[in-house]
Amino acid sequence: MSTEQPFKIAIPDAKFAALQQKLALAEFPDELDGAKWDYGVPLTDVKRLVARWREGFNWRAEEAKINEELPQFTRDIDVDGFGVLNVHYVHKKSEVTNAIPLLFVHGWPGSFLEVRKILPLLLQSSPDFPSFHVVAVGLPGYGFSEAPRKPGFAAAQYAEVGHKLMLALGYSEYVTQGGDWGSLITCTIAEKYGGKHSKAWHTNYPIGAAPPRFFLNPILYIQHMVTPYTAAEKAGLRRSAWFENKGRGYFHEQSTQPQTLGYSLVDSPVGLLAWIYEKLVNWTDEYPWTDDEVLTWISLYHFSRAGPTASLRIYYEVLHSNIKWPKSTVPLGVSLFPKEIDVVPKKFTAGMGKLVFRAEHTHGGHFAATEHPEELVGDLRKMFGKKGPVYGIVPGKDGY
Repeated sequence: MSTEQPFKIAIPDAKFAALQQKLALAEFPDELDGAKWDYGVPLTDVKRLVARWREGFNWRAEEAKINEELPQFTRDIDVDGFGVLNVHYVHKKSEVTNAIPLLFVHGWPGSFLEVRKILPLLLQSSPDFPSFHVVAVGLPGYGFSEAPRKPGFAAAQYAEVGHKLMLALGYSEYVTQGGDWGSLITCTIAEKYGGKHSKAWHTNYPIGAAPPRFFLNPILYIQHMVTPYTAAEKAGLRRSAWFENKGRGYFHEQSTQPQTLGYSLVDSPVGLLAWIYEKLVNWTDEYPWTDDEVLTWISLYHFSRAGPTASLRIYYEVLHSNIKWPKSTVPLGVSLFPKEIDVVPKKFTAGMGKLVFRAEHTHGGHFAATEHPEELVGDLRKMFGKKGPVYGIVPGKDGY
């Protein structure tokens, strides 16, 4: 693996000019009267965002803010069977010498930018809670990380990238946190590298959660069968049913024909905007997105190193890899938010692995690090703190 190289976002003027030309030539579909969000993103929202993208949004200012707030680097990582990939990441050490090394892994349609709000909180030091050395990997094919060039790059390979990055940075023992695909990737890291390297993992997306099974846990199974669902759990099941019936179409397209969809997302910035903006709104709990916040998020996809099509392929590769949801004996923590896209009764989480910590929240959705950074970091502090279930899990790194 090569040495670390400092990185600053610096989109060429020509790319920005080309974006402006495409936005100026944008054509919009018609819309049914009173359709609102029932048929997808409302026309008024897209027109407003496009107008802002063209005339008021200052990408250079946002670019400078990201560069100032997030110390970024690149490094070559050799992935077994796939060659060397140049990977972009954020890395900042706590001032606490024995802070806990933490790998943060995003999903789709997220990016390394999701670490932005939680980074300063994780770095804080106090006698009352642990501090963390933070690494946020940009997954291959996302943001400014190089994309795989061959088919078959699935969960095991993304996990390998995250693990090898931590080793290259000198963290032979570490913990992880992830949501969306980051949940599967951190779970895979725990399964493949657990014990010696990956010491614990935490997720805000209940991947692999399922109803208790009698032969695996008869006591929990009986409790589940005789205990009524709470009002919050019933609401969560309705949320999951809504997503299955109204929100999962993107998943089927991206996991079967990502290349076909990719032409539209690459060639049409308006199409890319609408495709992702729909998820930012529908997958959150009334989070007050500002237009500039949305446009920064979308611009990172538009200006990404490999283009937005590369980010879709994880769906195809994972679904065609005959994967079985990994189970790990590495300690697991789960944070449950009521407007997640898959919401499960809390008893279901017992089947995810070696569950040692669980927190339930009354608000929040899919993008916990963006919507409620204080609560997400608070859960990590409780899990790894002095009174937590895995205090001292990384030997010599208690974070105080």
